[in-house]
Amino acid sequence: MAGEKTEVLLVGPLKPRIVDGLSAVFTLHKLAAAKDGEALINEVGPRVRGIASCLTSTRIDGPFMSRLPKLEIVSSFGVGYDHIDAKWAGEHGVVVTNTPEVLNEEVADTALGLLLATVRELPQSERHLRAGKWPQAPYPLSRATLRDRTIGIVGMGRIGQAIARRIDAFGVPVVYHSRNPQKDVAYRHYPNLVEMARDVDTLMLILPGGAATKNIVNAEVLKALGPNGIVINMARGSVIDEPALIKALQDKTILSAGLDVFVNEPQVPAELIAMENVVLFPHVGSGSVYTRNKMDQLVVDNLLAWNAGKPPLTPVPETPWPVRK
Repeated sequence: MAGEKTEVLLVGPLKPRIVDGLSAVFTLHKLAAAKDGEALINEVGPRVRGIASCLTSTRIDGPFMSRLPKLEIVSSFGVGYDHIDAKWAGEHGVVVTNTPEVLNEEVADTALGLLLATVRELPQSERHLRAGKWPQAPYPLSRATLRDRTIGIVGMGRIGQAIARRIDAFGVPVVYHSRNPQKDVAYRHYPNLVEMARDVDTLMLILPGGAATKNIVNAEVLKALGPNGIVINMARGSVIDEPALIKALQDKTILSAGLDVFVNEPQVPAELIAMENVVLFPHVGSGSVYTRNKMDQLVVDNLLAWNAGKPPLTPVPETPWPVRK
């Protein structure tokens, strides 16, 4: 009916910028605020035309979307969208959007911070100071340095290229592995990840999650990386075989690791927490107020554009606009 607002389901935390931005235009149903989430979906599902997804741990798959027969769009927070069955969405006339670009530089900054912290043992040296150990003995010289390393980036998309620019500025050689060579990227491309691991001593992981990349860094890759090897993961926990990584660290197959993501986060394996030769971040790659505000706003803006009959701003490749039905 004329004048009725489009109904949108918010899945995830009640972020003020998203709640306020959507409530002004849509009838917003907040799953996190419902006493009975299943009852809410049963009630509003037949009328909902859009989803705002702000929680990657909530799977939005075919069965879930099937409960919303009028669904036209899923506006997702974050670059990664492996929690959404985009293939199913594309086959059923649902466009999926994410929030790329606005976080590229922030994640690249964090990646360099994690790389430096891991290579030079910066968190360990700070703990040494805070524990009052410095008056008794200086912190030992770090075993590693960037000065004699080559960085192999796994994934050379927008964020990978932003990371590579920063590594360039440090005067450190860069090569990369991806399914296909990237246009206008001058770094050496390795079609085979194991071969690249043999030729470098540091892997920087910044590739999408999902079935295609699950456990791409396995025991064979870690062995090829060697005893001076360092792994930095800014991607998804799923891209590393986590038990194989733990064993490689315990057995000194590799030197150390810096991890911003984990398979079952926020649960982190006790074995990793106990290790002194790893640096662990609580998935803070894009975690500044400035950047998260931009990401939140893009979730809103994608829905506003769609509701106004305009193309969504950032549809994912599996669901191009205009929607093919």
